[in-house]
Amino acid sequence: MHICVIGTGVLGTCTAAYLQRDGHRITFVDPRDAGDACSFGNAGSLSPSACLPVGMPGIWRKVPRWLLDPMGPLTVRWSYLPCVAPWLVRFLRHSTRAEVERIATALRALLTPIFDAYDPLLDHANARDLVRHDGCLYVYSSRETASQWQWGMDLRRKLGVEMRDVGREELEALEPDLKGRFRFGILAPQNGATTDPSRLVKAIHAQCLRDGAVHLHRQVTGFETSGRRVRGVRLDDGELLEVDGVVVAAGAWSARLARALGTRIPLETQRGYHVTVNSSNLALRHTVMAVEHNLMVNPMSMGLRLAGSVELAGLKAAPNYTRAQALLTRGLDMFPHLDTSRTTEWMGHRPCLPDSLPVIGRAPGQDNAWLAFGHGHVGMCGGAPTGREIANLIAGRAPTIDLAPFSPARWHIMKRGGQP
Repeated sequence: MHICVIGTGVLGTCTAAYLQRDGHRITFVDPRDAGDACSFGNAGSLSPSACLPVGMPGIWRKVPRWLLDPMGPLTVRWSYLPCVAPWLVRFLRHSTRAEVERIATALRALLTPIFDAYDPLLDHANARDLVRHDGCLYVYSSRETASQWQWGMDLRRKLGVEMRDVGREELEALEPDLKGRFRFGILAPQNGATTDPSRLVKAIHAQCLRDGAVHLHRQVTGFETSGRRVRGVRLDDGELLEVDGVVVAAGAWSARLARALGTRIPLETQRGYHVTVNSSNLALRHTVMAVEHNLMVNPMSMGLRLAGSVELAGLKAAPNYTRAQALLTRGLDMFPHLDTSRTTEWMGHRPCLPDSLPVIGRAPGQDNAWLAFGHGHVGMCGGAPTGREIANLIAGRAPTIDLAPFSPARWHIMKRGGQP
């Protein structure tokens, strides 16, 4: 079939690569170059352990304090609060213990096969050197402090995530640059990372083009439908692209496209910031998550990337780069000896849903349109596994995991049933 994939981030690119393995003809539509949005600026984590949602039990007690701190881990621009308030209410309702266990179980199933799903795509694109599989360290100032996050870590273990306690001496042997600041850690040895998320996406996208795909640098303005089928994709230059199927994987810009297909998805953008220290003099060997600092630190080919910030301000507001500077301040608290003479800053839009679960599946009411977006903080982790599952659905094969928790129809069911 001729399938239009809308979006050339990690989700769209991996989906297209898997569809090509089934012999489909691909046309990408995205005004941006591949790997230039969140796929450029994310923290690069490839973590089967990243199955906990953003909204954890008790978060409702912390949100008011965070909202009053413009540099806190989560902030809302006051002018945007009326728009985002209903979404926040839904988000908080999904943070009960029962909901978190349900969500984490679903995410664990999606993320467990990260490396199995990426391997054939990286091999085909000759890009295996962009992924390392050396574990992630969650670090704390003390074992006693770590107990504050015990419930979440125990839930990960309950779901089969391998996690090993690391005492002070071993922690400092694993990462000498952490000496003096952290006295306890938990190693997730099954985790890994990419040394350059943008290059990884560009490599898979370039292989798709070599295999016959076409990339139209256009905006999608709507769809031509007949009954339950999409017959064409309308572009901003007036062209109607005739297709046999369409996949919406446009990240934070996907809600408008889903709505044009008759599906209302409560998608919000959690604006994320990063600082990359190009002059880094550290020699980290693992991705490090400093839980108390809410900071993920990943050594990449271009330098040391510091990420870990959520701002709710919509798609149009200008970046507030003081939030990126706050990340650098936290990085210097962790590593006082870090050389920060050369740094770059970035802001991007994470596509997020109130229950921290993406939508993966057929668009309700359409026989040949599929949705693959809303991965929030685990977009890079979920790229290849999601692409593989969308290809299974289009081919009529049984999915390899239970996709019911990710169904786009869950929002329609909630609306009719009056549930949040």
